[in-house]
Amino acid sequence: MVLSRIFYHWEKRLSQQDTNRKVRAFDWGLDFVPGDMRVEDPRLYMLEYARKAVAESDLYHSYSLVNDARLQGSHLTFSSPLPGIYTKNNTVHAFYFPVQSDGRVVLVLPQWNSDMQGHQSLCRMLNFFGLSALRLSLPYHDLRMPDELKRADYMLSPNIGRTLQAVRQAVIDARAALDWLEAQGYRKLAILGTSLGSCVAMITMAHDSRIRLSVQNHVSPYFADVVWHGMTTQHVRKGLEGNITLEDLRGIWMPISPKAYIKKLQGTGQKSLLVHALYDYSFLPRLSRELVRDYVELDIPHSACALSCGHYTSGVFPFSIYLGFTMCRYIRRNL
Repeated sequence: MVLSRIFYHWEKRLSQQDTNRKVRAFDWGLDFVPGDMRVEDPRLYMLEYARKAVAESDLYHSYSLVNDARLQGSHLTFSSPLPGIYTKNNTVHAFYFPVQSDGRVVLVLPQWNSDMQGHQSLCRMLNFFGLSALRLSLPYHDLRMPDELKRADYMLSPNIGRTLQAVRQAVIDARAALDWLEAQGYRKLAILGTSLGSCVAMITMAHDSRIRLSVQNHVSPYFADVVWHGMTTQHVRKGLEGNITLEDLRGIWMPISPKAYIKKLQGTGQKSLLVHALYDYSFLPRLSRELVRDYVELDIPHSACALSCGHYTSGVFPFSIYLGFTMCRYIRRNL
């Protein structure tokens, strides 16, 4: 109980370092999903759209091959296979960290609102463990951020359809990045995602058999529940409340939730390291335990790591060193 209070106040203080959060208006975001924007009942339309997306998820996450990838120094760019209305976001950016790695490489997906330097130190740590790495910028982040933004709000916001499209785009961009890595000669592919990146990593692996293993750093079965209950996303919840229930939000955002795809991992032999924190007020521990339980009940190969810290504090010394070492060692041993 004492530790819980300590970490709560520590997490709250760290979360409040970001002072530019903005409560944005609710929008069904019908212009970001296929179909007629003039539907009579947007709620029912979006629920049906989500149901069909999950039922046909291989098609939903399919894409056309990219042919304009360009590497300048360590900076890789290519056109997103799922372009949208924001021109700047349609170019994917990544940073390449190659070493002699026996054909092993890790695709690294940072957390929500990571800046361009985020996770580059982790990539160097992967190099130290004999693993090449490619650090991918998520949609609407750093070099992909539209000029009117200060935060990556278009990736996750009360705009329901845009959030769906952004996470779908992240999955498709990640698969296109894997194509490029294969073209460089890599044959042992892993993916490592943190927080929002963890969700993207799991969905990508579930739809791409080339990935041998994933590290999911902070986990939850449902996208909506993290947004609704998490300390990090209370400003997003304020834009949602009064316009949609958690039950409906969970259903509409099921195409971007790990719960929808976990059964696809059965029998594939793909392995996962599931990292969760005991004092996490963003990815609540009960949600993390539910996802770990799903892996156990479905007999999917995995290891679980419970950190004695919180969400933000997992990135603070000494927890960050332990976490980085644990993730890198897992990949080296299993890839």
